[in-house]
Amino acid sequence: MASKKYYTAIGLMSGTSLDGIDAALVETDGKTVHRFGAWITLPYDDVFRLRLRNLLRGQGDPLTIERELTLHHADAVRAVLKAAGKSPQDIHVIGFHGQTVVHKPAEGITWQIGNGALLAAETGIDVVCDFRRTDVALGGHGAPLVPLFHAALAKDLPKPVAILNIGGVSNVTWIGARNRIMAFDTGPGNALLNDLVHSHTGLAHDHNGALARAGKPDPKLLAHWLADPFFASPPPKSLDRNHFDVTAVYRLSASDAAATLTHFTVRAIQKALTHFPQPPKHWYVCGGGRHNPSLMEALSQHLHNVRPCDDLHWQGDALEAQAFAFLAVRCLKGLPLSLPSTTGVSKPATGGALYRK
Repeated sequence: MASKKYYTAIGLMSGTSLDGIDAALVETDGKTVHRFGAWITLPYDDVFRLRLRNLLRGQGDPLTIERELTLHHADAVRAVLKAAGKSPQDIHVIGFHGQTVVHKPAEGITWQIGNGALLAAETGIDVVCDFRRTDVALGGHGAPLVPLFHAALAKDLPKPVAILNIGGVSNVTWIGARNRIMAFDTGPGNALLNDLVHSHTGLAHDHNGALARAGKPDPKLLAHWLADPFFASPPPKSLDRNHFDVTAVYRLSASDAAATLTHFTVRAIQKALTHFPQPPKHWYVCGGGRHNPSLMEALSQHLHNVRPCDDLHWQGDALEAQAFAFLAVRCLKGLPLSLPSTTGVSKPATGGALYRK
């Protein structure tokens, strides 16, 4: 075990881009990160990914899929333990995000499937899950939840700084002097583009941004989507992956459609600048989107000083999983997972449900 001050935790993340499961080890006291450990990605097989995609469309039995999802996460725990050379007895807690199926905070609804009791039984490790519901019950959006982890990692960076996560949905954490922090979803990330690419090609994503690079964005569609009231509304704010109706883009060629959705993600992120107290000195990008050269090039054209978070020696592909390990420890210690300035919650809110092994 780690020392009494630090907990050894495994974080698990399955995002709305439906790529698979990231699992990562972290040693933390819930306020600072003492050490990062091994991390792995366990991709979903095509059949299960399709079942998840259909569930997001209201098709399929959520309880059956939840059980299968949880067993996939147990496999991810076993894989990361093997990679780290550790046993379940070495781990204090698992932070289990689950899979977001519905996110409608304005209606007081957020739903992540994932059976914490089953995961604890399968792994022999205590599990914290259901991270978002308390925040929503207290008037928050339940998202984003990664900002307090971003702030812990960025404590020594020049301020102000923006940490941009491009997952299924994109979110940003703005951190200013004296630990001032604000955060919100900026708009689409990879999810809409992944859906489009899968529809046209059967592939999971636009590899190396090649499809978008071959096309041209449609200015009329971009103007229409960017006029959505979401962008003018002040933060904190969050989005369901299916908030935007982008069916019209499917009438374009595959390459033009991919270019249009890629630029939609970028232009939506650019609009976040209007809500910052000050422009950031740097943007550090994490999440799967930073692997898309077309997306990163477009970001650099519209924003100042854009760099992948890997330049800071952060493990960009593991970051969200690491965050839920960090948040699980905060849950055990009764520390807030969210703040009024990050989710709009009425007061700093703890959360999570604990299942003993």
